[in-house]
Amino acid sequence: MRTHYCGELNLQHIDQSVSVCGWVNRRRDHGGVIFVDLRDKKGMLQVVFDPDDADMFAQAETLRNEFVLRVEGRLRVRPEGTTNPEMETGEVELLADKLEILNASETPPFQLDEEDVHDDNRLRYRYIDLRKPEMQFRMQLRARVTHFLRSFLERNEFLDIETPMLTKATPEGARDYLVPSRTHPGSFFALPQSPQLFKQLLMMSGMDRYYQIVRCFRDEDLRADRQPEFTQLDIEASFMDEAGIMGLMEMMMRGLFSEVLSVDVDEIFPRMSWSEAMDRYGSDKPDLRIKLELQTISDLLTDVEFKVFSGPAKDPQGRVAALCVPGGNDLTRKEIDDYTDYVGRYGARGLAYIKCNDVSQGRDGLQSPILKFLPDEAILTILERTAAQTGDLIFFGADKASVVNESLGALRLKVAQDRGLVEEGWRFLWVVDFPMFEHDEPENRWNALHHPFTAPATDDPAELEADPGGMLSRAYDMVLNGTELGGGSVRIHSMDMQQRVFKLLGIEEQEAEDKFGFLLTALKYGCPPHGGIAFGLDRMVMLMAGANSIRDVMAFPKTQTASCLLTQAPAPVSEHQLRELSIRLRKPQSEQG
Repeated sequence: MRTHYCGELNLQHIDQSVSVCGWVNRRRDHGGVIFVDLRDKKGMLQVVFDPDDADMFAQAETLRNEFVLRVEGRLRVRPEGTTNPEMETGEVELLADKLEILNASETPPFQLDEEDVHDDNRLRYRYIDLRKPEMQFRMQLRARVTHFLRSFLERNEFLDIETPMLTKATPEGARDYLVPSRTHPGSFFALPQSPQLFKQLLMMSGMDRYYQIVRCFRDEDLRADRQPEFTQLDIEASFMDEAGIMGLMEMMMRGLFSEVLSVDVDEIFPRMSWSEAMDRYGSDKPDLRIKLELQTISDLLTDVEFKVFSGPAKDPQGRVAALCVPGGNDLTRKEIDDYTDYVGRYGARGLAYIKCNDVSQGRDGLQSPILKFLPDEAILTILERTAAQTGDLIFFGADKASVVNESLGALRLKVAQDRGLVEEGWRFLWVVDFPMFEHDEPENRWNALHHPFTAPATDDPAELEADPGGMLSRAYDMVLNGTELGGGSVRIHSMDMQQRVFKLLGIEEQEAEDKFGFLLTALKYGCPPHGGIAFGLDRMVMLMAGANSIRDVMAFPKTQTASCLLTQAPAPVSEHQLRELSIRLRKPQSEQG
């Protein structure tokens, strides 16, 4: 039906007869000549309808936005003074000699160039929203990303192997989506939160190197970078340690950014331990484009009378930390109060500060309600540790270390964004040496920081059991610009070690057999050392596209309440279907006898 895409035509095609197809982006009537901007996936082209052809001109007068057309004609240079530098095809136009209206359109619920369209409208009419040039670009970018990833992994001898969508519910940190079984009344499949156990079984099956671009499902509260169904690049390899896996993934990322974005990234990504990341940035996914760092000052404040500081400073689980904001002395009282409210969302009970009017004068050059509680020596050391200069402002956090890290870590990002302190570019980072477990104080039990199949940094089960709280894991996360792109680890490949880990997690022998018996059995039959990583493909494309939400790089995403406005899912089903599944809905109490 067409010889070219609209966005492909340029000066090289002058005087050629061409045919194009697309949607009417805009129609303009200028003194008896009708101009139409025709749009397809590769761009827009100006089409001119001359009144000399009365029948075709009459057709052109009926055109409205989003009509679907096929146009034939001769490509010509635009008249002098009418070129459009903002269009790729802005130097040429198509003089139409044949018009075919393939389909009319009602007035769309929003115009494609309209700003501030409500998200509900965008999702309800997603097929219109996806026509926008920026959405076309994002979908094309996503396709290019997945094409490169597949090509890279297959060149490196990874096999694309599918794993089941209907599987068994296993504890992986979020609620499962359950699917009732008709043939096994009262029993349920679960949709996979990840293919973790299956990819390990594939290593035990001798597949050596596996990958899959796979759909995963988690029934959890949503936010900008979460969806109930999302796409994961899943990777596993046998006989590879952390260095081998991380090195190969760095190579993949360098190739991806070079191929798709024409961007060169670091030859070797820096490594940082989990404890250093938490200490310096309050986060296990620090954004290295922001130079602001937290400074621990607990040791300076154990004996001060100000219990807001001295209490956490003395507490082994507490922390007092400072964050210096360059040029922050100009923050108003209202702005400081707003930041205080902001850290309150993360559990902080306040936000102390010191304004540095003139650091050369020591205490006399500072301004803060807390100065009277601090000795001169502590003040001078705080100025030294934070490298505060005249004109700066220092914020303080004092509480449990987890609260301080989360609140000041979030404040660091917020202040940097508000004050233009985020550098341009792409900053990759590996975070390594994660703790094996974290302790749940209310429940008095250990939880796996990653998942229960992550190998500890020891091959001796007795060493693990002697000090579970101090044991590191063989886990690693890839971080890009403050977003976790992917996480992985070397896995446990010994049945004895796996059983010991289950026991430390409070999973008794029978429960382990019920939930993971197939994995434990497989570990008995010659399991190779193996490890892998899983990348959030949606997040990866979101960052590369410069989008604010993974919904903007997914064709048909869900809302914040995990519903689809386009198809009106989820929706009730008939009683007949429920009876087939041996499911009987409980009547509301008001209807019960």
